[in-house]
Amino acid sequence: MTAKDKTPSFGEALAEVEAILARLEKDEIDVDELSGEVKRAVVLVDLCREKLRRTELEVQDFTARLREDRPAAGEGPSA
Repeated sequence: MTAKDKTPSFGEALAEVEAILARLEKDEIDVDELSGEVKRAVVLVDLCREKLRRTELEVQDFTARLREDRPAAGEGPSA
């Protein structure tokens, strides 16, 4: 398995996309490599979007659970 076959973390994927973009901006990517680099960037961007989507759903689930556990206004424990 190569390093590119391993699923990168969000930070690793983002750093790799930024590196590809920097190489594109500096015209450092040979035309023979261009297609592969663009395809890799698309895969990485999709991965980042999916990780963000899953994280957003987890946060929504977590906050919904917090709201369920919180007593409604005026329903607190009696003193």
